[in-house]
Amino acid sequence: MPASPPQPSGEPISPERRWLAFGVHVFTASGVFWGFLALIAAAHQDWRTMFGWLALALFVDGIDGTIARKINVVEAAPRWSGTALDLIIDYLTYVIVPAYALYSSGILGDANNPLNLISMAVILLSSAMYFADNEMKTEDAWFKGFPAVWNLIIFYYFLLSPAQPTATSMAVIFVVTLLLGLLTFASFVFVHPLRVSKLRVPTLSLLVVWSLLAIKAIWENMSPAPWVVWGLCILGLYFLILGYFRTAPTHDRAPQ
Repeated sequence: MPASPPQPSGEPISPERRWLAFGVHVFTASGVFWGFLALIAAAHQDWRTMFGWLALALFVDGIDGTIARKINVVEAAPRWSGTALDLIIDYLTYVIVPAYALYSSGILGDANNPLNLISMAVILLSSAMYFADNEMKTEDAWFKGFPAVWNLIIFYYFLLSPAQPTATSMAVIFVVTLLLGLLTFASFVFVHPLRVSKLRVPTLSLLVVWSLLAIKAIWENMSPAPWVVWGLCILGLYFLILGYFRTAPTHDRAPQ
């Protein structure tokens, strides 16, 4: 997700630093290739490979902003917009590929099932509006509203759905999808794990644990042992609830 760039320092920029900054942009842009490979895997219903490529894209997206701010690419390579790159790549890897995977997997029925088609409309349209929102983040870089991380949501859909979808499982997933689409426009604040100040150490530690469990689940073709599933669900609940503790103190703040 895009983050606020640092301000220009006014210092002379060496050719080496310009090339380094350009390399950071290329590193960010690599996410679109990992997303394309994930889309190919999804077209072949190779879910393990698809989630593997999406995990790599998420890793790049998670660290490129920190590197870019360290180098101050806005100043060193101003011709290219890291924010624009992020938005292009995120819409592919966070939205398009996961949505296609959900649509083609049968989790919400066949391609003509109204639940399937409506879910696609909700995911694609709400995400497009979110990425166009100039107020998508708080001053401390948390997310306002559900941040369109459908790659993570659909990861859980695959993890928790029964081998053979039932009317109940389809209804639950459909309702959750509608709710998250609506929460895109809500005032509720969602956690940015790398921007947490309160509870930073436990949050980052649990993020590492979640990542290891997710890798294990992907490696086991989204059919891991029950303890892995429970661990991922409990940690997911932690990150969801954490947003409340960030939001709650702001309710009584006077407008700035």
